[in-house]
Amino acid sequence: MKLSSKALLALAISSITATAYAEPASQDFVPTTLAGTSAQSEAKGFIEDFTLGGTTRNWYSHESKYRGGTFSYTKHGKTETDRNRTNWVQGTILNASSGFTQGTVGVKTEVALYNALVLDRSKRDIKGGSNRTLAGSDGDAVDQWSKLGLANMQFRVSNTTLTAGRQNFSSGIVDTIGNRALPSSFQGVSFNSEEFSNLSFQGGIFDRVSPRTEQSLSKFSSEYGNGQTTDKVKTLGFNYQPFKSLKTSVFAANVEDFWNQYYFGATHELGDAQTLALTTGLNYYKTTDTGSKKMGDIDNDTYSLSLGLTHQAHSLTFAYQEVNGDEYFDYLHETNGIYLANSLTSDFNSPNEKSFQVAYAINMAEYGVPGLKFNVYSARGWGIDGTHYTGTAYGEAGKSRSDLRLMDGEKHQEYGVGAAYAVQSGPLKATAIRATYVEHRGSAQQADGNIKEFRLVTTIPFKIL
Repeated sequence: MKLSSKALLALAISSITATAYAEPASQDFVPTTLAGTSAQSEAKGFIEDFTLGGTTRNWYSHESKYRGGTFSYTKHGKTETDRNRTNWVQGTILNASSGFTQGTVGVKTEVALYNALVLDRSKRDIKGGSNRTLAGSDGDAVDQWSKLGLANMQFRVSNTTLTAGRQNFSSGIVDTIGNRALPSSFQGVSFNSEEFSNLSFQGGIFDRVSPRTEQSLSKFSSEYGNGQTTDKVKTLGFNYQPFKSLKTSVFAANVEDFWNQYYFGATHELGDAQTLALTTGLNYYKTTDTGSKKMGDIDNDTYSLSLGLTHQAHSLTFAYQEVNGDEYFDYLHETNGIYLANSLTSDFNSPNEKSFQVAYAINMAEYGVPGLKFNVYSARGWGIDGTHYTGTAYGEAGKSRSDLRLMDGEKHQEYGVGAAYAVQSGPLKATAIRATYVEHRGSAQQADGNIKEFRLVTTIPFKIL
């Protein structure tokens, strides 16, 4: 997934890859002025700027539960269990995008065909597929399927673009997620305005989501809830860079009959990575119930604070995160709307949870191997307390998560190691290969349990026209 400037805030805060700076981070003030150029005035034409290309991604994951944990599947009408699950899918995106027509108002179209080819079709391996492999009601994999992942019209005046249809969108609350073979997308209307040099505005109204591993559109639901759905998500916000070293982002969202959510993110850079650079990050979310309160009473304040030190090839990051509320810090399912520093395999977002992460990364470009990076991290969460929860959205045992009211002093820990390589030249330039191994261990009532996962993902971009 191509990350927007908003998503980069999260990466700066929870960074586990080394960052190299050519010069010290400037602390100069950035005055707000009108943008120097108009993007629409430089439009080349509907056909003249047409592009056809995309990516193909090989996505492999093997998981193992331990300490008595198992996955289940149905065989000949009987439920079978074992501790392993494997998913292997080839996801391909073919994207056709016109240029903007010339004139005061530019018009553009974008269509992207998403295709998934299942490489491991064993019912025993995929265990029903979850959000990894599309499976039928009988648990059999859908061997190959396609859908329109993107289909939209765009209208541009100066540096402001209105997009209508199925689209990507990126903010601290509503964000396309791309951690499977195919990404999610959203159906609705959005705008992006960059009329000022260091200040941009963004907003949207969406009524459906196109999930990562489904052929049809779905209503929005919450990541941790018990299946409640909503028909409308509205969001509005801005990104502002008051200093060359400081970037901020402010967004609000109304999820109809679920919650109102407010987000603030900031990242600040200081120093020179060739000697010592410091990256400081803050993410804060405020969530309150609204409308018919399908998710029950919510009054939740959650934040993360991180400090990242970089010296040449090496980076060391410390991150603290805290949830203040008797329910999960929740976000929209099939989105990446959680920019908290300790959102890892586990989100570390249980009621009243505190967590701390230490991460180290090395960028081998400093040692003559550009494109190669390694990272390792350890995170611990403690103080999980759901005993004061009085609602039902997160409290029905046997639903999507454990009963919050049973969580009393729960704790968990996660370890991870990864390696990534980006091809620097040749016909496979920009091909990205990423291997990760993660182990998570939780106490008796902690929802994520005890699991190990190895994941290998190769993403190859291609251009036809």
